[in-house]
Amino acid sequence: MIFRQLFDSESSTYTYLVGDEATRQAVLIDPVLAQADRDLRLVAELDLTLTHVFDTHVHADHVTASGVLRERTQATVVGGVGGAACANVQVRHGDEVRVGQLVFQVLATPGHTDDSVSYLLGDRVFTGDALLVRGNGRTDFQNGNASQLYDSLTRVLFRLPDETRVYPAHDYHGHLVTSIGEEKRHNPRVAGKSREEFIHIMENLHLPRPRLMDAAVPANRACGLTVPPPQG
Repeated sequence: MIFRQLFDSESSTYTYLVGDEATRQAVLIDPVLAQADRDLRLVAELDLTLTHVFDTHVHADHVTASGVLRERTQATVVGGVGGAACANVQVRHGDEVRVGQLVFQVLATPGHTDDSVSYLLGDRVFTGDALLVRGNGRTDFQNGNASQLYDSLTRVLFRLPDETRVYPAHDYHGHLVTSIGEEKRHNPRVAGKSREEFIHIMENLHLPRPRLMDAAVPANRACGLTVPPPQG
């Protein structure tokens, strides 16, 4: 398997390029519009064919490159049910998506947003904003629900083997990867916490509104192809 972890410094977003060595087919997970040229250049340099683009959810802090990448490569855009209607395939829990000989299992992990999904590939899982390194996505907009996220973390992701490597959509503290076992033991929001304690934590974060939210969410529901003009 070919694997590259890419970073957008403006939004602290990780994009993952995963390729099948046998067929040379590849997928980009959570691509950022501003980095589309960089990502396609790397695909070409590695002699890969981009056949799929996965979004883990409708992001609020950057515009997805999924629509542009589809226009330029004919790739299939995949997202969760209830998210971007423009996706070619809307997946549910238990679905499988094949990229060459690689088989991704879809895990429904709502709570950060109602359309959030994670993609499990062997011993690694791409968790979007559901599970971060020593953290998790906020739950105060886009139909977020702290109780639902608690279930996604404890009943879905934390039931994976401890050694499963976790690759999140964002990190703000310089971490690249974690594991299910690490987060079960050390994640300060959920490790050893009851549902009520987790909900209390999430209701008292008092985070600022994402700067690009008003533009990013509508654009991402259109696969990044319709970007509203700036306000003010």
